[in-house]
Amino acid sequence: MSNYTRMSPPASPTSSSFSNGDPAQGKQETRLTATAKRQKYLRRLLKFKQMDFEYAIWQMIYLFVSPQKVYRNFQYRKYTKDQWARDDPAFLVLLSFWLVVSSIGFSFTLGIHFSGFLKLILWVVFVDCIGVGVVIATFFWFLSNKYMIQAPPRGQDVEWGYAFDVHLNAFYPLLMILHLFQLAFLGLINGESYFGLLFGNTLWLVALTYYIYITFLGYSALPYLKNTRNLLFPCIAIILVYVLSLIFNWNFSKGLCYFYKFRVM
Repeated sequence: MSNYTRMSPPASPTSSSFSNGDPAQGKQETRLTATAKRQKYLRRLLKFKQMDFEYAIWQMIYLFVSPQKVYRNFQYRKYTKDQWARDDPAFLVLLSFWLVVSSIGFSFTLGIHFSGFLKLILWVVFVDCIGVGVVIATFFWFLSNKYMIQAPPRGQDVEWGYAFDVHLNAFYPLLMILHLFQLAFLGLINGESYFGLLFGNTLWLVALTYYIYITFLGYSALPYLKNTRNLLFPCIAIILVYVLSLIFNWNFSKGLCYFYKFRVM
Protein backbone atom coordinates (compact mmCIF):
# COMPACT_ATOMS: atom_id res chain seq x y z
CA MET A 1 0.00 0.00 0.00
CA SER A 2 2.82 2.42 0.78
CA ASN A 3 4.34 1.88 -2.69
CA TYR A 4 1.06 2.72 -4.33
CA THR A 5 0.78 5.90 -2.26
CA ARG A 6 4.21 7.10 -3.39
CA MET A 7 3.42 6.72 -7.07
CA SER A 8 -0.18 7.90 -6.99
CA PRO A 9 -1.17 11.32 -8.32
CA PRO A 10 -2.92 14.00 -6.27
CA ALA A 11 -6.44 12.95 -5.39
CA SER A 12 -8.90 14.11 -8.00
CA PRO A 13 -12.14 15.68 -6.77
CA THR A 14 -13.91 14.22 -9.80
CA SER A 15 -13.35 10.72 -8.45
CA SER A 16 -14.53 11.41 -4.91
CA SER A 17 -17.93 9.95 -5.64
CA PHE A 18 -16.34 6.50 -5.79
CA SER A 19 -14.28 6.73 -2.64
CA ASN A 20 -17.17 6.10 -0.26
CA GLY A 21 -19.09 3.53 -2.27
CA ASP A 22 -18.80 0.41 -4.30
CA PRO A 23 -16.61 0.84 -7.42
CA ALA A 24 -18.86 -1.52 -9.32
CA GLN A 25 -21.82 0.68 -8.47
CA GLY A 26 -19.84 3.70 -9.68
CA LYS A 27 -19.27 1.96 -12.97
CA GLN A 28 -22.96 1.43 -13.45
CA GLU A 29 -23.72 5.05 -12.64
CA THR A 30 -21.12 6.45 -15.04
CA ARG A 31 -21.43 4.03 -17.96
CA LEU A 32 -22.24 6.45 -20.78
CA THR A 33 -22.34 6.25 -24.53
CA ALA A 34 -19.45 7.71 -26.54
CA THR A 35 -21.63 10.68 -27.54
CA ALA A 36 -22.65 11.37 -23.95
CA LYS A 37 -19.03 11.21 -22.79
CA ARG A 38 -17.97 13.63 -25.54
CA GLN A 39 -20.75 16.08 -24.69
CA LYS A 40 -19.88 15.93 -20.99
CA TYR A 41 -16.21 16.60 -21.79
CA LEU A 42 -17.01 19.56 -24.04
CA ARG A 43 -19.41 21.10 -21.50
CA ARG A 44 -16.61 21.17 -18.93
CA LEU A 45 -14.14 23.00 -21.21
CA LEU A 46 -15.10 26.42 -19.84
CA LYS A 47 -15.83 25.32 -16.26
CA PHE A 48 -12.37 25.91 -14.85
CA LYS A 49 -13.44 25.51 -11.23
CA GLN A 50 -14.42 21.92 -11.95
CA MET A 51 -11.06 21.04 -13.51
CA ASP A 52 -8.38 19.21 -11.58
CA PHE A 53 -5.30 21.19 -12.64
CA GLU A 54 -3.16 19.66 -9.87
CA TYR A 55 -3.68 16.21 -11.34
CA ALA A 56 -3.01 17.51 -14.87
CA ILE A 57 0.29 19.06 -13.71
CA TRP A 58 1.22 15.76 -12.07
CA GLN A 59 0.63 14.01 -15.39
CA MET A 60 2.76 16.53 -17.29
CA ILE A 61 5.65 16.07 -14.88
CA TYR A 62 5.48 12.29 -14.97
CA LEU A 63 5.29 12.17 -18.75
CA PHE A 64 8.98 13.10 -18.50
CA VAL A 65 9.87 11.35 -15.23
CA SER A 66 7.95 8.06 -15.52
CA PRO A 67 5.27 7.94 -18.25
CA GLN A 68 4.29 4.37 -17.29
CA LYS A 69 2.78 5.76 -14.06
CA VAL A 70 0.55 8.11 -16.08
CA TYR A 71 -0.95 5.19 -17.99
CA ARG A 72 -1.26 3.20 -14.78
CA ASN A 73 -3.67 5.85 -13.59
CA PHE A 74 -5.59 5.58 -16.86
CA GLN A 75 -6.12 1.93 -15.89
CA TYR A 76 -7.41 3.07 -12.51
CA ARG A 77 -9.89 5.38 -14.25
CA LYS A 78 -11.17 2.42 -16.25
CA TYR A 79 -11.74 0.53 -13.01
CA THR A 80 -13.56 3.39 -11.25
CA LYS A 81 -15.39 5.14 -14.09
CA ASP A 82 -15.55 2.44 -16.76
CA GLN A 83 -13.73 4.52 -19.36
CA TRP A 84 -10.11 4.85 -20.44
CA ALA A 85 -10.33 8.41 -21.78
CA ARG A 86 -10.04 11.50 -19.62
CA ASP A 87 -13.31 13.05 -18.47
CA ASP A 88 -11.55 16.23 -17.31
CA PRO A 89 -10.26 18.70 -19.96
CA ALA A 90 -7.69 20.24 -17.57
CA PHE A 91 -4.78 18.58 -19.40
CA LEU A 92 -5.92 19.99 -22.76
CA VAL A 93 -6.39 23.46 -21.24
CA LEU A 94 -2.89 23.45 -19.72
CA LEU A 95 -1.43 22.15 -22.98
CA SER A 96 -3.11 25.03 -24.83
CA PHE A 97 -1.63 27.44 -22.29
CA TRP A 98 1.89 26.19 -23.02
CA LEU A 99 1.20 26.46 -26.74
CA VAL A 100 0.28 30.13 -26.26
CA VAL A 101 3.40 30.76 -24.15
CA SER A 102 5.67 29.12 -26.73
CA SER A 103 3.95 31.04 -29.53
CA ILE A 104 4.77 34.27 -27.72
CA GLY A 105 8.41 33.18 -27.60
CA PHE A 106 8.48 32.27 -31.30
CA SER A 107 6.78 35.54 -32.27
CA PHE A 108 9.30 37.56 -30.28
CA THR A 109 12.29 35.59 -31.62
CA LEU A 110 11.14 35.68 -35.25
CA GLY A 111 9.92 39.29 -35.14
CA ILE A 112 6.29 38.42 -35.93
CA HIS A 113 3.83 41.32 -35.56
CA PHE A 114 0.85 41.19 -33.18
CA SER A 115 -1.75 40.15 -35.73
CA GLY A 116 0.65 37.48 -36.95
CA PHE A 117 1.06 36.33 -33.35
CA LEU A 118 -2.71 35.87 -33.05
CA LYS A 119 -2.75 33.87 -36.29
CA LEU A 120 0.14 31.74 -35.04
CA ILE A 121 -1.74 30.89 -31.84
CA LEU A 122 -4.81 29.81 -33.82
CA TRP A 123 -2.64 27.67 -36.09
CA VAL A 124 -0.62 25.90 -33.39
CA VAL A 125 -3.58 25.28 -31.04
CA PHE A 126 -6.40 24.39 -33.41
CA VAL A 127 -4.45 22.91 -36.34
CA ASP A 128 -1.07 21.61 -35.14
CA CYS A 129 -2.28 20.24 -31.81
CA ILE A 130 -6.02 19.57 -32.03
CA GLY A 131 -6.56 19.20 -35.80
CA VAL A 132 -3.54 17.00 -36.43
CA GLY A 133 -4.34 15.19 -33.20
CA VAL A 134 -7.82 14.33 -34.44
CA VAL A 135 -6.32 12.84 -37.62
CA ILE A 136 -3.65 10.87 -35.74
CA ALA A 137 -6.09 9.67 -33.07
CA THR A 138 -8.57 8.54 -35.73
CA PHE A 139 -5.83 6.65 -37.57
CA PHE A 140 -4.64 4.79 -34.47
CA TRP A 141 -8.22 4.23 -33.28
CA PHE A 142 -9.05 2.54 -36.60
CA LEU A 143 -5.74 0.66 -36.76
CA SER A 144 -5.96 -0.70 -33.21
CA ASN A 145 -9.62 -1.71 -33.43
CA LYS A 146 -9.23 -3.28 -36.87
CA TYR A 147 -5.94 -5.12 -36.56
CA MET A 148 -4.70 -5.15 -32.95
CA ILE A 149 -7.63 -6.40 -30.89
CA GLN A 150 -6.92 -9.86 -29.48
CA ALA A 151 -9.25 -12.58 -30.73
CA PRO A 152 -11.89 -13.09 -29.59
CA PRO A 153 -12.59 -9.36 -28.95
CA ARG A 154 -15.11 -10.05 -26.11
CA GLY A 155 -16.78 -6.69 -26.62
CA GLN A 156 -13.62 -4.69 -25.92
CA ASP A 157 -12.48 -1.85 -28.14
CA VAL A 158 -10.25 1.22 -28.11
CA GLU A 159 -12.12 4.41 -27.27
CA TRP A 160 -11.54 7.27 -29.69
CA GLY A 161 -11.23 9.63 -26.74
CA TYR A 162 -8.45 7.48 -25.33
CA ALA A 163 -6.63 7.55 -28.68
CA PHE A 164 -6.86 11.37 -28.59
CA ASP A 165 -5.55 11.40 -25.01
CA VAL A 166 -2.57 9.28 -26.08
CA HIS A 167 -1.80 11.88 -28.75
CA LEU A 168 -2.01 14.71 -26.20
CA ASN A 169 0.28 12.81 -23.82
CA ALA A 170 2.83 12.29 -26.59
CA PHE A 171 2.48 15.83 -27.94
CA TYR A 172 3.29 17.53 -24.62
CA PRO A 173 6.98 16.43 -24.38
CA LEU A 174 7.40 17.23 -28.09
CA LEU A 175 6.03 20.72 -27.42
CA MET A 176 8.34 21.26 -24.46
CA ILE A 177 11.42 20.21 -26.45
CA LEU A 178 10.74 21.88 -29.81
CA HIS A 179 8.67 24.90 -28.80
CA LEU A 180 10.16 25.93 -25.46
CA PHE A 181 13.58 24.40 -24.81
CA GLN A 182 14.69 24.95 -28.41
CA LEU A 183 13.77 28.65 -28.29
CA ALA A 184 16.81 29.49 -26.17
CA PHE A 185 19.12 28.03 -28.84
CA LEU A 186 17.48 29.19 -32.07
CA GLY A 187 20.28 31.66 -32.72
CA LEU A 188 22.81 28.84 -32.64
CA ILE A 189 20.60 26.32 -34.46
CA ASN A 190 19.67 28.67 -37.30
CA GLY A 191 23.24 29.84 -37.75
CA GLU A 192 25.77 28.58 -40.26
CA SER A 193 27.73 26.25 -37.97
CA TYR A 194 27.46 22.50 -38.37
CA PHE A 195 27.21 22.10 -34.59
CA GLY A 196 24.01 24.16 -34.63
CA LEU A 197 22.59 21.87 -37.30
CA LEU A 198 23.63 18.80 -35.30
CA PHE A 199 22.18 20.14 -32.05
CA GLY A 200 18.88 21.27 -33.59
CA ASN A 201 18.25 18.09 -35.55
CA THR A 202 19.14 16.00 -32.51
CA LEU A 203 16.38 17.80 -30.60
CA TRP A 204 13.97 16.80 -33.37
CA LEU A 205 15.20 13.20 -33.15
CA VAL A 206 14.65 13.10 -29.38
CA ALA A 207 11.23 14.78 -29.57
CA LEU A 208 9.84 12.59 -32.36
CA THR A 209 11.14 9.31 -30.97
CA TYR A 210 9.76 10.22 -27.54
CA TYR A 211 6.39 10.98 -29.17
CA ILE A 212 6.40 7.47 -30.65
CA TYR A 213 7.50 5.93 -27.34
CA ILE A 214 4.70 7.63 -25.38
CA THR A 215 2.24 6.50 -28.05
CA PHE A 216 3.54 2.95 -27.74
CA LEU A 217 3.11 3.03 -23.95
CA GLY A 218 -0.44 4.28 -24.36
CA TYR A 219 -1.59 1.39 -26.50
CA SER A 220 0.49 -1.25 -24.73
CA ALA A 221 -1.35 -0.27 -21.52
CA LEU A 222 -4.53 -1.73 -23.00
CA PRO A 223 -4.51 -5.42 -21.99
CA TYR A 224 -6.61 -6.55 -24.98
CA LEU A 225 -4.28 -5.26 -27.72
CA LYS A 226 -1.62 -7.34 -29.45
CA ASN A 227 1.51 -6.50 -31.45
CA THR A 228 1.85 -3.07 -29.83
CA ARG A 229 5.63 -3.20 -30.28
CA ASN A 230 5.04 -2.64 -33.99
CA LEU A 231 4.20 0.96 -33.07
CA LEU A 232 7.91 1.51 -32.41
CA PHE A 233 8.94 0.75 -36.01
CA PRO A 234 8.60 4.40 -37.19
CA CYS A 235 11.64 5.14 -35.00
CA ILE A 236 13.76 3.41 -37.63
CA ALA A 237 12.54 5.80 -40.34
CA ILE A 238 13.10 8.80 -38.07
CA ILE A 239 16.69 7.75 -37.35
CA LEU A 240 17.30 7.24 -41.07
CA VAL A 241 15.96 10.72 -41.90
CA TYR A 242 18.07 12.15 -39.06
CA VAL A 243 21.25 10.64 -40.50
CA LEU A 244 20.37 11.88 -44.00
CA SER A 245 19.70 15.37 -42.62
CA LEU A 246 23.21 15.52 -41.19
CA ILE A 247 24.70 14.37 -44.49
CA PHE A 248 22.74 16.77 -46.70
CA ASN A 249 22.53 19.69 -44.20
CA TRP A 250 18.76 19.70 -43.76
CA ASN A 251 18.00 22.07 -40.88
CA PHE A 252 14.55 21.16 -39.56
CA SER A 253 14.38 24.03 -37.07
CA LYS A 254 15.21 26.61 -39.72
CA GLY A 255 12.51 25.10 -41.91
CA LEU A 256 10.02 25.35 -39.03
CA CYS A 257 10.81 29.06 -38.57
CA TYR A 258 10.33 29.75 -42.29
CA PHE A 259 7.06 27.82 -42.19
CA TYR A 260 5.74 29.82 -39.22
CA LYS A 261 6.62 33.11 -40.94
CA PHE A 262 4.90 31.96 -44.13
CA ARG A 263 1.77 31.04 -42.18
CA VAL A 264 1.22 34.50 -40.77
CA MET A 265 2.10 36.56 -43.83
